[in-house]
Amino acid sequence: MTVQIDPFRAISISRIAHELKAQGRSVIHMEFGQPSTGAPPKAIAEAHARLDSEAGGYWEDPKLRERIAKLYADRYGVTVDPWCIVLTAGASPALVVALSVLFQPGDVVATARPGYVAYRNTLKAMHMECVEIGCGPEVGYQMTAAALDAIEPAPKGVILASPANPTGSLIPEAELKAIAEVCARKNIKIISDEIYHGLIYEGRAPCMLEYAPDAVVVNSFSKYWSMPGWRLGWVILPAELVDQTRARMGNMFLTPATLSQRAALVAMDCEDVLESYVDVYRENRRLMLEALPQLGLATIAPPDGAFYIYADISHLTDNSIDFCERLLRATGVATAPGVDFDPVDGHRFIRFSFAVSTDEVKDAIARIIPFFNP
Repeated sequence: MTVQIDPFRAISISRIAHELKAQGRSVIHMEFGQPSTGAPPKAIAEAHARLDSEAGGYWEDPKLRERIAKLYADRYGVTVDPWCIVLTAGASPALVVALSVLFQPGDVVATARPGYVAYRNTLKAMHMECVEIGCGPEVGYQMTAAALDAIEPAPKGVILASPANPTGSLIPEAELKAIAEVCARKNIKIISDEIYHGLIYEGRAPCMLEYAPDAVVVNSFSKYWSMPGWRLGWVILPAELVDQTRARMGNMFLTPATLSQRAALVAMDCEDVLESYVDVYRENRRLMLEALPQLGLATIAPPDGAFYIYADISHLTDNSIDFCERLLRATGVATAPGVDFDPVDGHRFIRFSFAVSTDEVKDAIARIIPFFNP
């Protein structure tokens, strides 16, 4: 039976933003977590060279798998067999193949609420049941071991994200370890979405493999490596799941783009450039946090990483979709309604993405202060 899933409402806001831009309006796009910095120049140069020298084809680069394995050794001290890394056309297909290899229709999978809209909708589209655990400011809008342990009967799986979308908040290391212990005791399978690793401003973001070697890890070149349009990601799995994951990947998605893999291998060694991008987001974050009192936004998630501010606007509205549209039409600043990320309480939240340029952040703040304080 076909199921109906909710739309990604930020896309509707973005559509209005593009219509306004076509009419000659100046628009600042803060509705998506899309880096404005672009792929490292050496990666782009490699792509140009490859376009001139090879046709490309259905292919998965073993050198890229090896380089990703080295990343885990260097960054986390974790040993990963390159064969257990399956390259995908972005993190979204990685999530789909991970869910399909771990679970069956009807299985219950827990997520934090607020959380990334695609977790809930992808689970529903795959005929699985999503149990959303409400997580408030007292826990940094993040999953806790106690909340997961309290679910009865225990879910078959849990999706974690640290840093998270829409909040940017981290799960503390001790809490992450405690979650791993609950999952081991109750045989709950873990999918850890680590797409924002590398974009950290406060604390440390451990890899879930440090505490749960059988966890399934999803990541992508879209955020830290600033390559969202290249559509390249990966999933790391226990050895016993690799063959079936590769079978699913091959049948549903074939392979990621050859050109993207060539460029990504070069991008992984452009650390100086990539860290300069993080410096841009760090400054943008500083400016946004400095501006919040002028906006009257006192309750926010701690943006430990990623590039988001998730703010309570209940004193201004109980309809975040309408609020985002009014804000866009009045100021030209596009934002994401919280209801995308939380169908229960998200009508009183808004998400800003500060992945744009620093000049755009300054401009956006100047535009929206009068709107928040008429």
